[in-house]
Amino acid sequence: MSTHMDTELFRLLANSYRRLLGVALAPEGMSDTEGAAWLYERAPFGLLAHGTQADPVFMYGNRRAQAIFGYDWDEITALPSRLSAQAPERSERQAFLDSVTREGFVKDYRGIRITKSGQRFWIERATVWQLIDEAGVLHGQAAMIPHVASC
Repeated sequence: MSTHMDTELFRLLANSYRRLLGVALAPEGMSDTEGAAWLYERAPFGLLAHGTQADPVFMYGNRRAQAIFGYDWDEITALPSRLSAQAPERSERQAFLDSVTREGFVKDYRGIRITKSGQRFWIERATVWQLIDEAGVLHGQAAMIPHVASC
């Protein structure tokens, strides 16, 4: 399991984002260690990533994502990503993730999600992308959540 300051995971997140979207995920000029710390501690957006398992589990959730969803690091990195949406929204979520798989990324996504305590909320203007390394190996998907709103 990765840790919140895993520089290898940071490189995968940042490099795949740059390759697919053409912009930096973290401020320019930071080392991988500084970038990993910034992304986890200070990024102004939530960031989640899950692996490629049949029922993917989050492998990363920065502090902002933890605050949005109400989980700590140990809880969020043990959570199957499908549980971030209530059952009625899971099929819509899966159809969306399938489109990310086909296209490589999707910007400006809006969908209903659920906190640990059961509160529903909207994620808005989210960008979801494939975590593909330099060799073309798929490692999962990541989501940047810049804005949330009450339902």
